This record gives sequence, C-alpha cells and structure tokens, in this order.
Amino acid sequence: MTPTDLLPARLTDEEATLALGEALGKSALAGGVIALVGDLGAGKTTLTQGVMRGLGYSGEVTSPTFSLVQEYQGGRLAVFHFDFYRVEHEHELTELGWDDYLEREGLVVVEWPGLHPDLLPPETVWIELSHYEGGRRADLINPPR
Repeated sequence: MTPTDLLPARLTDEEATLALGEALGKSALAGGVIALVGDLGAGKTTLTQGVMRGLGYSGEVTSPTFSLVQEYQGGRLAVFHFDFYRVEHEHELTELGWDDYLEREGLVVVEWPGLHPDLLPPETVWIELSHYEGGRRADLINPPR
C-alpha cells in the first residue's frame, strides 16, 4: 500500500490519525522521507506516533521541537524525526548531519518542512494535515518549491 492509496483521509479523532500513521508506517520503505505540513495542533506528532506504531516501535514518541531531531530504534526501521520549526538557517541542519540522516537506511519524518523545503529530496512524500469541521483532514500535496 502506498500513500496515494491512503490519502486523502478524513480524520475524525486522534485514533483515526494514529490509524492513518500506522498504515503509513507499515508501508514505509528504508530511505523514505515523509514531510508533515500543518498548523500547530494539526496532528503532525500524532501522525508520527502512528507511523512508529506501524513500524513496531513501542516506546514514547514526542515532538523534537527543542532537540531538532529524535532518533528511534527498535522498530522495523530506524526513524529520524525532525522538527524544522525553530531552525532559522539551513546550515544548522547540515551541521547537525542532515545529509547523513538521509543516507541512512531508515525513515526520515519532518515536521514544518516548508521552512526549508530545498533540503528535502524530490521523492519526499508531502502530507498536509488541516482542520475541518468535525475533525481533521490529511492530503498529499506538492512540495512548495
């Protein structure tokens, strides 16, 4: 199953967001990149928690807002969860080893990717989470280049 099979999706509650993430995690491939776009509270971290569940990871998954990246081992794939929200300049990410993370055989998940879209590879799967009456919605979108 691919993201195009799963999206668009209406997400009526947190469990629906987790379930979508779980399906994405089960179909994730090594070397993949998922970019999560959405306002504060749109469900980016919740979707990532579902991805981790789909990969068989059972530990805690939190937003990397202050650490910039969280590394998760123990699932089917290693996951490198980035948050670009507090990153002012691209060089901050390259100095952190951004290119090395992309070359590792894990899954890279990025929150707030629109702040530095040029760093993401062309094959990145861009998902926008938005609020709608009665819940949220997830859509595949084109990268903002």
